[in-house]
Amino acid sequence: MSSSFTMYTTPWCGYCHRLKSQLDREGIAYDIVDIEQDPSAAEVVESANNGNQTVPTLVYADGTAQTNPSLAQVKEKLAALVG
Repeated sequence: MSSSFTMYTTPWCGYCHRLKSQLDREGIAYDIVDIEQDPSAAEVVESANNGNQTVPTLVYADGTAQTNPSLAQVKEKLAALVG
């Protein structure tokens, strides 16, 4: 299964680690980008969060974004994209 979204993260983000482990348990595929290693990714996160580098920020295939979503919110969004 191809990834449905990109998760922008940092190595030290506890919320990111928690969401990653939940997604992995559910078998949900995603791409991951470390915004500390990729300045252009930091700009993507800032544009989705009013200039703030808030992670995790998820950007979906339709161009929409969610910041620090719950697993339920991610699953709901993915279902809407498929539907």
